[in-house]
Amino acid sequence: MDEKAGVRTLVEHIAKALVDVPDEVVVHELEGEQSTVFELRVAAGDLGKVIGKQGRTARSIRTLLGAVGTKLNRRYSLEILE
Repeated sequence: MDEKAGVRTLVEHIAKALVDVPDEVVVHELEGEQSTVFELRVAAGDLGKVIGKQGRTARSIRTLLGAVGTKLNRRYSLEILE
């Protein structure tokens, strides 16, 4: 598995572990020259679970992506779509 697919799988696994309806978790990848944006879509009722209180859960996922990006010399970011 290449590194990019591994990062996408990481985001997917984290999101599926947090939500009540894991079948509705969808992760799209938008790749640029220097960075990759992951768009995360979950069921409407699960949006709060992925964002967390005061955005803490979303911030934690973004922190993980930052750490992975540092190791792979690439910038990753996460967009949570409604």
